[in-house]
Amino acid sequence: MTKYVYDFNEGNKDLKDLLGGKGANLSEMTNLGLPVPPGFVITTEACNVYLREGEQPQELADEVSQHLDALETEMGKRLGQPDDPLLVSVRSGAKFSMPGMMDTVLNIGLNDESVGGLAKQAGNDRFAWDSYRRLIQMFGKTVMGVDGEHFDDVFDDAKKAKGTTNDLDLDETDLQQIVESYKDVVRKHTGRDFPTEPREQLDLAVRAVFDSWNGDRAKLYRRQERIPADLGTAVNICTMVFGNLGADSGTGVAFTRDPGSGDQGVYGDYLQNAQGEDVVAGIRNTVPLADLEGIDKPAYDELMGIMSKLESHYQDLCDIEFTIERNKLWMLQTRVGKRTAGAAFKIAIQLVDEGLIDMDEALNRVNGAQLAQRMFPKFDEDADKKQIAKGVNASPGAAVGKVVFDSVVAGEWAARGEDVILVRRETNPDDLPGMIAAKGILTSRGGKTSHAAVVARGMGKTCVSGADDLEVDVKGKKVTTKDGTTISEGDVLSIDGTSGAVYLGEVPVTPSPVVRYFEGTIKADADPLVAAVDRLITHADSKRRLAVRANADTPEDAERARRFGAQGIGLCRTEHMFLGDRRKHVERLILAEGEEEQKKALEALLPLQREDFIGIFTAMDGLPVTVRLIDPPLHEFLPDLTELTSRIAVAEATDETVSDTDRKLLEAVRRLHEQNPMLGLRGVRLGLVIPGLFALQVRAIAEACAELRKQGKDPKPEIMVPLVGAVQELEVVKEEAEGILAAVAEESGQSVHTLIGTMIEVPRAALTAGQIAEAAEFFSFGTNDLTQMGWGFSRDDVEGAFFSRYIDLGIFGVSPFETLDAEGIGRLVQIATEEGRQTRRDLKIGVCGEHGGDPESVHFFHKVGLDYVSCSPFRVPVARLEAGRAAIETEGSDSR
Repeated sequence: MTKYVYDFNEGNKDLKDLLGGKGANLSEMTNLGLPVPPGFVITTEACNVYLREGEQPQELADEVSQHLDALETEMGKRLGQPDDPLLVSVRSGAKFSMPGMMDTVLNIGLNDESVGGLAKQAGNDRFAWDSYRRLIQMFGKTVMGVDGEHFDDVFDDAKKAKGTTNDLDLDETDLQQIVESYKDVVRKHTGRDFPTEPREQLDLAVRAVFDSWNGDRAKLYRRQERIPADLGTAVNICTMVFGNLGADSGTGVAFTRDPGSGDQGVYGDYLQNAQGEDVVAGIRNTVPLADLEGIDKPAYDELMGIMSKLESHYQDLCDIEFTIERNKLWMLQTRVGKRTAGAAFKIAIQLVDEGLIDMDEALNRVNGAQLAQRMFPKFDEDADKKQIAKGVNASPGAAVGKVVFDSVVAGEWAARGEDVILVRRETNPDDLPGMIAAKGILTSRGGKTSHAAVVARGMGKTCVSGADDLEVDVKGKKVTTKDGTTISEGDVLSIDGTSGAVYLGEVPVTPSPVVRYFEGTIKADADPLVAAVDRLITHADSKRRLAVRANADTPEDAERARRFGAQGIGLCRTEHMFLGDRRKHVERLILAEGEEEQKKALEALLPLQREDFIGIFTAMDGLPVTVRLIDPPLHEFLPDLTELTSRIAVAEATDETVSDTDRKLLEAVRRLHEQNPMLGLRGVRLGLVIPGLFALQVRAIAEACAELRKQGKDPKPEIMVPLVGAVQELEVVKEEAEGILAAVAEESGQSVHTLIGTMIEVPRAALTAGQIAEAAEFFSFGTNDLTQMGWGFSRDDVEGAFFSRYIDLGIFGVSPFETLDAEGIGRLVQIATEEGRQTRRDLKIGVCGEHGGDPESVHFFHKVGLDYVSCSPFRVPVARLEAGRAAIETEGSDSR
């Protein structure tokens, strides 16, 4: 028989799949003897039965009753009893943290009778009625589906009538009236009374938490964070402890290290006379956690000891929620805390230096996406800028954009290519789409633990919160500063999530210190973050099996790639060698009426391309350079058909003379025009149809190689034939190329040996790789085209046309052009790798599509046995880091 309910003392931190992160960690803290309010957890299995069948498991009600009876016995009071009620909270808790995305209800068990008993036991009427109004508000919104604004309007009207903006100025009489008004709101908008029977409140709240797993904001967050949809959520039922009993009570959030910078110290927020949602919602501004020492030193000292114990136990930064009830400390939650990208690197190294983890584990604590994030620029410190406010540095980075005030507008403006800053008084989970769309988030309320801060850090978004000098008028779509300056929707702001500064207008940015380190302009010890990156990427290099090359087409790109740690060039495109001033030679080649004219056009291009290759081979001296022969269709090197037709038509209409060249060009453009050029005359097909075209490039490569060898250099070119679909195509090109290489070697007296291979980018090539390997000395997967052809997508069209809809529907978790589709396109990669090596055991295999720099894809390429990945120079450090992590991951799985 399946067990659906666990007491806190029955679980542990390793049961996150079953008890969710919150339930597992509450159980772990209970086992550690920490002060955790008693309670129990309903498992994710119960949630999944409910979501699958539409009804809760039959056994669940009885199990909940048994555990509730045990809780009531332990506490010496019953749920909602009139004279001294037991009250509980009902909180969601999935395996992976989803802050604010699912539902929570506090103070379950209060009603018109028990509110009096709570007031008597607490000796505080105001507290009891405040707790009751919170229950109706949360329950009404979360469980009964009432728009939260209706409750907010009632509360705001009550404060206005009292002549105050401070919640604490409302007395028990005011709160009693608010409770009655809240009941009217529930009745008006649901057609039924607020439920007062305690067990009904509990059961409905549990059902609401289950339902919230499939709420819009939860689904959007899971897609954004790539959390599987079939995990379900646990439900935590916990005895209420109260931080809103007076000045000797309060609630807070603490971090064992600064989640924004990684610095060690006392970090967090505390709010006297408040419940937990007041801190997270950012409704009232908090004080720094360090101030708690002066407010309640015994509780502060106990908290510091618990924080140290938890960090040592979890061997990581911990995020802690706590409440103090009349000077008694209670732990409500702990988890491994979310952190910014920079903090992740610094904390990982700190924990190594403290002896808590080793370097392999430290490398597992960071990832390529975080490294890429720290390579983005920051604001120029020397630039003129007008600071208009200062808030909390909630999530670092530099963001510039046009101000918008709601989530929908943020999404619309971003979709049309605008950079936007989402400005709110405070964010809530419904703002998630706008937060994803925005470059940065600015709020006038809240601290480092507000909803905006937590979600922004998790997404890597720049965020400044708690900028209380700003008066945000969402309905009026304007922000007013302390000095009276007005910023309207569409005006530009710059926000610095590292310092918390808010600037009017656009502030210039400067390169990241991490990039400067890779460029060689600063040393590793110049910055703590850079030092951490240096140690971790050096360790990754020592562990990885995959080599990392770069996609580079010019000497400048090649030099940068080498500085960034590239071990060669995996893709040198040659299209640019036919453009610019050289376009006229291509036109001559296309318009040539005989072999002699074709030969002259090719001869004119030869010395130019030879110099191109000399520059690239010099920059990569001693390292391999894979040169892709010309790939695009020839029409891309000719004038646009519409433009040329129009020009000639205008000339004819005005009796101007139309040159023979223009008429021939028009004829050629029309002849070469294709309905689907990406599937037409391009790549190897072009080289076979236009005599001498590939021969020109092969000779230029060979002569450049010979020239450099004469100078004592060590060029290592590799010739890659694009778009091969049949081995016969490659055989024809290879035979001609080998003849040219032999001729140049004889002419120069230098060895110009080069490998000749092909791109695997046509599905047929992947499926006949065993045959193609008979001619090819290496494979390089062109995963961009392989994805297009494998899916039947035209990349230029589909991403804007329907990919966002596919992601919304869950068909894609992420675009297959960003992360390799391992099940489909990855299967083609695996087949080609295995069958290619069956034919040629020493076959060198790499990838040169954009996926070569994607963290998740790098792990796949390691797993299937590729020799190298190649990506843009900027992504080389990311690929190096992930290749090391992939190797450690494999070691770990092999040892299990």
